[in-house]
Amino acid sequence: MPDGILKALIVDGIIAGVGGVCSFLPNILILFFFISILEDTGYMARAAFIMDKLMHRMGLHGKSFIPYIIGFGCSVPAIMATRTLENRKDRILTIITVPFMSCSARLPVYLLLISAFFTKHQGLILTSIYLLGIVMAIVTSLIVKKAAFKKERDQFVMELPPYRIPTFRNAVIHMWDKSVQYLKKMGTVILVATVIIWALEYFPQHSPQIDAYTAQIEQVEADGTMPEAEKAAVVAQLELDRSACQIENSYIGRFGRFVAPVFRPLGFDWQMGVSLITGFAAKEIVVSSMGVLYHSDAEADENSSALQKSLQTHTWSSGPDVGKPVFTPWVAFGYMVFILLYFPCVAALTAVKRESNGKWMLFTAVYTTTVAWLAAFAVRLVSLAVGA
Repeated sequence: MPDGILKALIVDGIIAGVGGVCSFLPNILILFFFISILEDTGYMARAAFIMDKLMHRMGLHGKSFIPYIIGFGCSVPAIMATRTLENRKDRILTIITVPFMSCSARLPVYLLLISAFFTKHQGLILTSIYLLGIVMAIVTSLIVKKAAFKKERDQFVMELPPYRIPTFRNAVIHMWDKSVQYLKKMGTVILVATVIIWALEYFPQHSPQIDAYTAQIEQVEADGTMPEAEKAAVVAQLELDRSACQIENSYIGRFGRFVAPVFRPLGFDWQMGVSLITGFAAKEIVVSSMGVLYHSDAEADENSSALQKSLQTHTWSSGPDVGKPVFTPWVAFGYMVFILLYFPCVAALTAVKRESNGKWMLFTAVYTTTVAWLAAFAVRLVSLAVGA
């Protein structure tokens, strides 16, 4: 298909949205297949019994440790795994705290910033991010339990069924039912949300700056005296600059500039803010958004040396810190803390709504973002106190 709105809608909006849903499906299938086997054998109840004493100190049920472990891979199947919890209080507490586990989608952002700004103790820094998420989950569970479920008593009675040999038929039926529910109940919502985000990034397509870049690209392509290799490099850079300009002038870019004062106390510039907003669709998009906004590489990933160099050399263009580097080790750490704690992706929020209700989904989005801002601000204050 020729380039245009229709192709962009199908490829970047619809296919990317459906693909985002389908990419979780293998995890969902594997998850519920083995959960069914564990439940049929009677092992699930025994594992929960072993963990129950420790988890109760955190205000959670013994079975909550299973969604937490799954949450380090992906929050969506982890939230769905809370169905093994019979008590509503335990389910709600687990659902709203699972997003604090560092899912695999956040890892590319960590690797990018740690590789670019930390030459020593990289493993320790990465571990500290994961531990911070666990601590925040425990603290949140204790706070919400006392605030919203103060009158509800903990249930210490746990049934231990006898060991049985699971049947393949029951496991497959259980897996199929849960997976179909996932695609039907969540797929439509996620698709609509990703298409909306795509539209906010795509429009408007024309502005004086964008048209100027388009004219330059056409001029270079029509130049018959320039070597082909040099021409390709110049065109690629101009297209990257045009993409960055387009995102900057898009509706989501304008919104990012509008909320820039909110991120400024944290030491974040507007490009970092826009990257965070695009992460609402999926956290791994943050890296590619930074690649475009910092004029590095539209296909950037955590291993992109060009993007790392762009971040290292990027400076403030306005404000009291004009000419000073935007990114420092402390700013990078604060940004990772914000990525860890702020609102989960649209798929995870949809799962929260599906497994609880809209009230708890809204609470999760607002609470996690507030905690992320306060934690990043604390990192900023510490950096200023030590003179970094």
